[in-house]
Amino acid sequence: MIALIVILVVVVLVAVWAGATYNGLIRLRNLVQEAWRQIDVELKRRHDLIPNLVETVKGYAAHERGTFEDVITARSAAMAGGQGPAQAAQSENVLTQALGRLFALAEAYPDLKANQGFLSLQQELASTEDRIAAGRRYYNANVRQLNTRVETLPSNVVAGMFHITREEYFETEGAEREAPQVTFPGPAGPGPQSAPTAPDVPPAAPPGS
Repeated sequence: MIALIVILVVVVLVAVWAGATYNGLIRLRNLVQEAWRQIDVELKRRHDLIPNLVETVKGYAAHERGTFEDVITARSAAMAGGQGPAQAAQSENVLTQALGRLFALAEAYPDLKANQGFLSLQQELASTEDRIAAGRRYYNANVRQLNTRVETLPSNVVAGMFHITREEYFETEGAEREAPQVTFPGPAGPGPQSAPTAPDVPPAAPPGS
């Protein structure tokens, strides 16, 4: 009788632990999904800003067709459906590089840099990038917690029983996502100057040579 009671107590404790572990895993998975939805909203906002940005720059540099086509192509790829976080990050990195070339192009046109519409779009894009960066940190933190629980004992037993699997990280180039801003020294505008480098000086001849 005592042995039966002990067995029942053990079974109840295991069931309670398994239930608590399962609930914790589900809670983490829901947090990951919610965090990804927030990133997705900001990514769509980013994509929606790009056509107006391209048209504004095109009004001053219509001959730079290659740059505009690169941005539009990268935007279309980033907007393609069915991408997981890892693949979406790769597409967004390509788009970021294309935007970098677009902003570099804009630096060569002082009138464009002073255009209020361009400045407004640039500021809105930068704000969107900041929100994406904050969302990325929150999302990846939750993914890290979930993946740790899925991979380590004893919670991985419950995860395997209920087919709760690892989630993908959303990794972008660099520590933060920022609106690309490139400045050129000289006539195109002042911009950050790098420290001057010392001129090459031939090594002194050894004494007595």
